[in-house]
Amino acid sequence: MRHGDDDLMRTATRLVGEGRLADATALLQRALPQAGAGEGRRGLGATLKELAARLRPDRPRPDTPPADLAPDGGTWRSGTFAGSGGRRDYGLYLPRRRDTRPLPVVVMLHGCTQTADGFAAGTRMNDAAARAGCIVLYPEQPQAANPSRCWNWFRAEDQRRESGEPALLAGLTRSILAEHGGDPTRIYAAGLSAGGAAALVLAATWPDLYAAVGVHSGLAYGVTRDLPGAHAAMRSGTPAGAAVPFVPTIVLHGDADTTVHPDNARRIVEQALAAARMPLRRVSEAGQVVGGRSYARTCHLGQDGTPMVEAWTVHGGGHAWSGGLAGGSYTDPDGPDAAGAMLAFFLRHRRSPATR
Repeated sequence: MRHGDDDLMRTATRLVGEGRLADATALLQRALPQAGAGEGRRGLGATLKELAARLRPDRPRPDTPPADLAPDGGTWRSGTFAGSGGRRDYGLYLPRRRDTRPLPVVVMLHGCTQTADGFAAGTRMNDAAARAGCIVLYPEQPQAANPSRCWNWFRAEDQRRESGEPALLAGLTRSILAEHGGDPTRIYAAGLSAGGAAALVLAATWPDLYAAVGVHSGLAYGVTRDLPGAHAAMRSGTPAGAAVPFVPTIVLHGDADTTVHPDNARRIVEQALAAARMPLRRVSEAGQVVGGRSYARTCHLGQDGTPMVEAWTVHGGGHAWSGGLAGGSYTDPDGPDAAGAMLAFFLRHRRSPATR
């Protein structure tokens, strides 16, 4: 079952349960413009029946495949954070300490239907973090906040600095930073799909906290303010209309993604380049994973050669984390190593304490 269809069905069901029949009908009819062509406007029951018929009966793969979530002598633990915007459970990877220096912190935001444990296992980010010596935080979205566990990147109230999920996630980040001795100049946000879009929301609203952002199969900041607009952007790659502060950005996207249109990756890059306001030199290369997929990588370099904006196109890749664990939730083991690429990019960047 695709992320978009699953989210649509669950959201429509919730709206019906709340008695918001007109909202549910409008959502479904906008999401299925071809339904009932030439037959006039359909009612909610007919639209729900047609949507249900289009959904595949199979369920997503188990979210948490067998994996070592605490590689190289590290620690995996769970916790709960309560802030002004609510409560969230989280998973946390702490690498084995080799010295007393503050460690970089990577905040990983899962996609729809996923959990913190499953996302950690599927992305293999903890393996990359063990080699680099990074703390990795996995906030978990509950069904109470979104029926499909999606981060609510598309809602106006969740796109502002001091409200909703941005304030909650920033508070959680600062809490982990203080408790575990993280480096305040090396905090990064990354995510997949809705989590990738939410990571961009964090970068746009808290540029004084996050030094770089990584987006896998996501959408640009500010492309919509509601759920129907989110589905439209996922289908077609709506231009990003919002100006954002510059935060170094790495983007990965499969060119065969049928859930989030690949043009969304280009929109993210365009938004980042517009924010950069500095001369950047573009270089491109092609590569091939041994026994796997080919890819194209484009870097926009600063004057000292540091990649400031980086984009990977995974040829033949779908809506899945590239280089992830076989059998994971929304993973593509045949693609280039997204976790390694993101960490290599992140660790080239530090946030100046004066950045606002």
